[in-house]
Amino acid sequence: MNTLSLASHGPVIPVIVLDRVEDAVPLARALVAGGVRVLEVTLRTAAALKCIEAMIAEVPDAIVGAGTIRSVADARAVKALGCQFAVSPGYTSEIGRACLDIGLPLLPGVSTASEVMMANADGYQFLKLFPATAVGGVNLLKAFASPFHDVAFCPTGGITLETAPQFLSLPNVKVCGGSWLTPADAVKSGDWARITKLASETHALRA
Repeated sequence: MNTLSLASHGPVIPVIVLDRVEDAVPLARALVAGGVRVLEVTLRTAAALKCIEAMIAEVPDAIVGAGTIRSVADARAVKALGCQFAVSPGYTSEIGRACLDIGLPLLPGVSTASEVMMANADGYQFLKLFPATAVGGVNLLKAFASPFHDVAFCPTGGITLETAPQFLSLPNVKVCGGSWLTPADAVKSGDWARITKLASETHALRA
């Protein structure tokens, strides 16, 4: 898989944090029911790997990837589980090259021009801008457009339902990441209908 193809499935990739394995499958099914198939499950909790494993096994319509890849060991672990892509918060050549070696499509995180150039040097042209709003948001992406005319971005971090259209209107933005699709209170209470509704609303975000 080319990570850029992830953008063809919809304008938003949910950034998912799960504390309980039992929430993984119903959450994935709720998102898929709303038309959101690409799911980034972050490795921020002790339950993350088991959540990913459950989603892959029981929700075949989902395209499951792992976020918060911070080491080569992380990359190898999620590849072994069957993840279809990985996302990192920053970029190192060690991780980038390891993902190429093991055949794990990587969406690497960057926040500066130097990091963009490092990722480009290793063959990556589709990058995650993180934390998007904190490092300059729309204005930074506009500034990147000229020197990095051949680079596409997935901004993630601080983006909301209200601000997503501003990012998605930029020609160098193909998709954005959003944690608002899986509110912690909705997950905790098992309000899967609410999550399906939020997923459905994303399809109107790109003009």
